Amino acid sequence: MAQWIHDKDPRSAGIERVLQDVPKCPGVCLFIDIVDSTWIKYREPFTRWGQKLNNTFNFISLLNDFPDNIVKGIGDEIMLFIPDQELHRKSTFHTCFALLEEIYATLDNIKNFPVEDLFLPCKVAIHYCTEVYNVTFLEGYNDYYGKDVDLSARLMSKAKPYRIVISEKFFQKVQEDVTSEKISLDQGCLKFVSGKYLEDFKGVPRPVEYRIIQV
Repeated sequence: MAQWIHDKDPRSAGIERVLQDVPKCPGVCLFIDIVDSTWIKYREPFTRWGQKLNNTFNFISLLNDFPDNIVKGIGDEIMLFIPDQELHRKSTFHTCFALLEEIYATLDNIKNFPVEDLFLPCKVAIHYCTEVYNVTFLEGYNDYYGKDVDLSARLMSKAKPYRIVISEKFFQKVQEDVTSEKISLDQGCLKFVSGKYLEDFKGVPRPVEYRIIQV
């Protein structure tokens, strides 16, 4: 659970000491956004768009496998943060490669589901974070703050329906998994990973490398 950061004295020296002792919490940050969720609310009754949202959220199996790692939802966008220690303890999706494969499979299944008009398209951004702290400024809430969380959110600006945007840092972690587990580069979604893109993002002082997978 996040460490609650709270001090009513705006010039407190004590809070600075507390912040200095907060450890970094490396892990994977994911943003999953349901596309057209606003548009559809103006064109279909609640009974229809509510059902589609229900179907889509239920179909994203990652939410069921990592329920404690759902940090926040903003509209129909969800943020998950999976610390390294928690990821490696999982029996199913315990590597970055496994996470990527599962997300790709989920988007592929939604896109190619044999019955039409049951789901809404999704887009995803994934970043491997090292500059993150498990703190909250609201008592009783789990949360994560840090420049890598902000960068993860910025990557969503490059996401489109059925597209996964992955930072180069995350892709390097995937490559480490591929090497250690002796996985073929032609296996699964790896063969669909693009070359590197370089982009300037608002508030980020250096260009960021990323790749995309279009499902």
